[in-house]
Amino acid sequence: MSTATSTESKELAPVRTESLAALLIARERPPRPSSLSTSLTFGWRAILKIKHVPEQLFDVTAFPIMNLLMFTYLFGGALAGSPSDYIQFVLPGILVMSVVMITMYTGVSVNIDIEKGVFDRFRSLPIWRPSAMVGYLLGDALRYTIASAVMLVVGLVLGYRPDGGFTGIVAGIGLLLVFSFAFSWIWTMFGLMLRTEKSVMSVSMMVIFPLTFLSNVFVDPRTMPGWLQAFVNNSPITHLASAVRGLMAGEWPAGEIGWTLGWAALFLVVFGPVTMRLYNRK
Repeated sequence: MSTATSTESKELAPVRTESLAALLIARERPPRPSSLSTSLTFGWRAILKIKHVPEQLFDVTAFPIMNLLMFTYLFGGALAGSPSDYIQFVLPGILVMSVVMITMYTGVSVNIDIEKGVFDRFRSLPIWRPSAMVGYLLGDALRYTIASAVMLVVGLVLGYRPDGGFTGIVAGIGLLLVFSFAFSWIWTMFGLMLRTEKSVMSVSMMVIFPLTFLSNVFVDPRTMPGWLQAFVNNSPITHLASAVRGLMAGEWPAGEIGWTLGWAALFLVVFGPVTMRLYNRK
């Protein structure tokens, strides 16, 4: 009895396999996800990483507050006569500096995922290739927004009064987010090129630290030597800080806004393709 049943099962097995294959072939494949949906999915993944590791928010909360308090009360009296006057000038600058500095963590996150082998899985998926990179940047945009909100709340408590009101604040933060999104592509490139996350952080700080301090974030460039003014006045951070400062003050610095958007476009056009070429060859 068992021998007959076994023989019958062996005879039916190929039939079942063929029927299953025919069913799979006949069924329509699900549509390929759009570039927007995959980018948003990877962005949500980056946000969930912040949720599970809330210590990541330390750099966008405690660090900016510490900088604002130190520079306002240590140098405010010497540079502007009083801390209350100095904070009107320095807060937009420190806001720019803080957000620009945390852009390097995009490259650090990319490097960590490469070391863990997660990127091998991403590359095997039938999705828009740049979506993984764009997702990192979208997730980090939340960090930039949190940093901006924290800085503004603390600044208002300390006496900062933006004449541009709510509209000027939103316009300034929006411009800062656009620039930071484009600027982050530099660090994604380093995240793909360098071997360890410590190397990414070291190289990033070697670029960001002098770039942010050699600007008009803290003082007016007119007080600097002529040879240094030539560099500072043409720095992308100077244009960004001037644009954000002007917008929050209720002005419309068209020239500085144009330079900032031009720098952002340059970073995106140059480092975006280079990053994707490295990603495809990784």
